[in-house]
Amino acid sequence: MSMNGGAEVRRVFIGAACNRVVNNVSWGACDLVAFGAQNAVAIFCPKNAQILTTLPGHRAAVNCTQWLPSSKFAFKAEQLERHYLLSGDADGAIILWELSLLDRKQWRHVLQVPQSHKKGVTCITGIMVSQTEAIFASTSSDGTVYVWELLFPSTTGGDCKLLCLESLFVGSKPMVALSLAELPGNTGHIILAMGGLDNKIHLYCGERTGKFLRACELKGHTDWIRSLDFSLPICTNSEANSILLVSSSQDKGIRIWKLALQSSPRSTQGAYRKEEISLSSYIEGPVLVAGSSSYQISLESLLIGHEDWVYSVAWQPPSTASVEGIDFYQPQSILSASMDKTMMIWQPEKTSGIWMNVVTVGELSHCALGFYGGHWSPNGDSILAHGYGGSFHLWKNVGVNLDNWQPQKVPSGHFAAVADIAWARSGEYILSVSHDQTTRIFASWQNEASLRDGDAWHEIARPQVHGHDINCVTIIQGKGNHRFVSGADEKVARVFEAPLSFLKTLNYATSQNSSFPEDLQADVQIFGANMSALGLSQKPIYVQATHETPDRNGNDGLDTLETIPDAVPTVLTEPPIEDQLAWHTLWPESHKLYGHGNELFSLCCDHKGKLVASSCKAQSAAAAEIWLWQVGSWKAVGHLQSHSLTVTQMEFSHDDSMLLAVSRDRQFSVFTLKRTGNDEVSYQLLARQEAHKRIIWSCAWNPYGHEFATGSRDKTVKIWAVDGGSSVKQLITLPVFSSSVTALSWVGLGHQRNNGLLAVGMESGLIELWSLSIRRTDDCSFAAAGVAAAVALRFDPFVCHVSAVNRLAWKNPENEDSRNMQLASCGADHCVRVFEVNVD
Repeated sequence: MSMNGGAEVRRVFIGAACNRVVNNVSWGACDLVAFGAQNAVAIFCPKNAQILTTLPGHRAAVNCTQWLPSSKFAFKAEQLERHYLLSGDADGAIILWELSLLDRKQWRHVLQVPQSHKKGVTCITGIMVSQTEAIFASTSSDGTVYVWELLFPSTTGGDCKLLCLESLFVGSKPMVALSLAELPGNTGHIILAMGGLDNKIHLYCGERTGKFLRACELKGHTDWIRSLDFSLPICTNSEANSILLVSSSQDKGIRIWKLALQSSPRSTQGAYRKEEISLSSYIEGPVLVAGSSSYQISLESLLIGHEDWVYSVAWQPPSTASVEGIDFYQPQSILSASMDKTMMIWQPEKTSGIWMNVVTVGELSHCALGFYGGHWSPNGDSILAHGYGGSFHLWKNVGVNLDNWQPQKVPSGHFAAVADIAWARSGEYILSVSHDQTTRIFASWQNEASLRDGDAWHEIARPQVHGHDINCVTIIQGKGNHRFVSGADEKVARVFEAPLSFLKTLNYATSQNSSFPEDLQADVQIFGANMSALGLSQKPIYVQATHETPDRNGNDGLDTLETIPDAVPTVLTEPPIEDQLAWHTLWPESHKLYGHGNELFSLCCDHKGKLVASSCKAQSAAAAEIWLWQVGSWKAVGHLQSHSLTVTQMEFSHDDSMLLAVSRDRQFSVFTLKRTGNDEVSYQLLARQEAHKRIIWSCAWNPYGHEFATGSRDKTVKIWAVDGGSSVKQLITLPVFSSSVTALSWVGLGHQRNNGLLAVGMESGLIELWSLSIRRTDDCSFAAAGVAAAVALRFDPFVCHVSAVNRLAWKNPENEDSRNMQLASCGADHCVRVFEVNVD
């Protein structure tokens, strides 16, 4: 096989959570959901709960997204071949993207909006005024609001034209909520509502050509305005003559305002008004003048029901079914989402017209920590919330004649940088740890009947929910139950063991894999785990105890500080939703490994499952010691001294005879390890060498020999060989990379030819594959004479991370000459990714 030949990569899975900011999510008329995940715009498909892609381009966290057309305009979008998406970030930049539905859902970065905001964008709203024209507005904490006209190309590949219609300075109290609408009555006027920190709703009017003038303000809310949404025109007697605005606030209330077109100035005479006054329009507000038309504003309704800040309100999108010749019909239905962990649907009662809460979802979730926003699907049969923990919650109305809202699967992932990943011993799942203080397990759920291909990955467990940021993890190799060791921003490493509930879930998820049940040991007595009040240690729940209900009344006032509901470990028969993950899939902690003086930084396990090596953050030689732990007894059996600063990564050679460590002090060390009869380990430093000009972030051994690679902040990767078992020599330096090298992983492609693929991950988020072919001095010798290196593949930026790659890990190939392999990666962009690499 010529390794200068090509390699192909296919994106298999992306796991990521939503940035925890309001206005971050948008559900488009194309039935895809956009959200910000760190500096990326992530796109997910609600039908299969998979993240399809992440769009690179922002240099700061993405705060808000807005589809053009959004789900509100789905009735106008049936013929559209191209949909557009706006995204705004914490630096004030706004980017326009194009999705071509014809071309296998291809994405294109169209333009960056000029003269951007000086501070973070907090809200973008947009309306379609025709098939090829949209108007959108953006607001920022810099106190400005911009209004833009966007003309879409009528032919494929044409250019979008962008025109700034207006820039408004709103003062020192910025606006955080916006909504746009066309005023009813064919006046050609656009209305812009904005609300924010001064508790008022400000209405501006303008024509399509620009110049928006302040029209009036609506008072009533007593705290920050958080969300605004105009309905589409309400039709009475087949004439569109009024429009509704819904507003929500941190005062926990929701208000519905009516803007009614006045047919003539005389119509406000007393006698005429009397008939109009009913319970549903009881407070008359200001009159809004737009050109020659005027609109009477009244407070239609005040909706009280939420117990905390109401972060979002949205009108249900119109159905495309036309009513008596009208293009669309605006349903009288509003969705609200609140920090009280609930979403509500409000509708007017048939007879009295009083708005009532008809559906409430989410109140059972003790883990959501409140909802930051709620969104309708284009056809109004599903509602989506995103929460404080970056999680999504989706309900679908599966009832036929009555409402029956049931939770649905959604994508999930970490909501902070993902620090480390590891493959399960036989590759059934990947385990990831993050600065969001959780450990998560992702697996391909083979049982899913609805999927044609077996590539539906989901989060299937959250074994550790911790009180500290987690920095490193290693899965114990060798036989026996699934176990892992994790290290966090504390001085102790923790050992976790899979409970019976997880073993059964895993067997269910990967049931086509016949090699698994030997691990399903009958003697696993622990069914699951409970969380402690401070979120540090996780206590086991035993099999026999699951049938007893604990007596909770007999506490002697000890639990008054914080009571934690009991976990109910469950065997899952389909991919779990957030509530199950956060609470019922914990693993018990079996040991703590004490010894390090600082926060743990890296961990690794040998291939036989006998030893674990650990290192911690260090500014001195004493703290930079590597500790060796014996698996099983968990005794400390070695302290390896060599470095003077933090050891950033370690790896055992594939025959477990050596341990390689690289450090912030720009040196690597190679230790030889020998096991004596009674499980003792003797070790000595074979070589230490200054290898790079800057910090060394990563290292990797050749699976077929004693060659290894080191990657550094100096943008280089060097290949070294342990020569004759006594010294280390450098074989080659790869050409300088475009960015710091932060992650390496080496996989073998055939023992005979001694070929391998080295995956290189960079601080820019990009990944490259290099084919390495080691030339030996003779067939039986371990000594390397040289190495041939060539680029096998540079990943397209659209499949890569958007910020630093923290770890790369090849899944062990199933056989020697496997031509398709899986590569997992994790990064500072909160993402866990799995790629399939095919080598010809």
